[in-house]
Amino acid sequence: MAHYKIISCHVLWHEICYYASLSKHKFDFEFLKYSLHLTPEILRKELQAAIDRSDDGEYSTILIGYGLCSNGTMGITAGKKRLVIARGHDCITFLLGSKERYREYFDSHPGTYWYSPGWCENGANPGPETYSARLKTFIEKYGEDNGNYLFEEENAWYKNYNNATYVDLGFSDTSHLKKRTKDSADWLKWTYDELKGEPALLKNFIEGNWDEKSFLIVEPGQTITASNDERVIKIQGTK
Repeated sequence: MAHYKIISCHVLWHEICYYASLSKHKFDFEFLKYSLHLTPEILRKELQAAIDRSDDGEYSTILIGYGLCSNGTMGITAGKKRLVIARGHDCITFLLGSKERYREYFDSHPGTYWYSPGWCENGANPGPETYSARLKTFIEKYGEDNGNYLFEEENAWYKNYNNATYVDLGFSDTSHLKKRTKDSADWLKWTYDELKGEPALLKNFIEGNWDEKSFLIVEPGQTITASNDERVIKIQGTK
């Protein structure tokens, strides 16, 4: 039985805790705020700090529950403990089961915005509820005219998407979240799609089955960087 520390985005806490509860291994957990993905430089700082303060723990390995995440994990350095991170652009890769499935769907469905239990729970996905709440905040802070204008400017990125896709691993009833996603897609005038999740990547992550194709092992002193190829990430200074 191994003892691992898991440091992850809060978006994955349901899935990680569920499969960890089925494992023979022992775990300590630390979940970081989902909103860090909006500011990759702050994500990098907070994640590195979490790794650094975990260095004196009794665990053999620190598991990083992130992907490249808009380069938020680029520059992360292992201290005294080795790190393991999945090769993926973001946490949706954990739910889809592989970076290859992620890429295949991305290529065939450009303009996809992902919905999942964690993203829905944290209120991070675009939809009428989040839109209304954010608009109210802007108007209260800047006044009606300026608030409306600044809000529209901030949310111009909506135009880059045209498809809402919901994915989960199916171990609980999430029909209400699927409905919320469908309602959001209708409101945004996007198409709606559902994908069945595949738990293999997450199970291997938790169980210590870290094959080179799916995971990057970062030994003490090594630093993560983007590979800019199908591997997604690599050790800084290597080919």
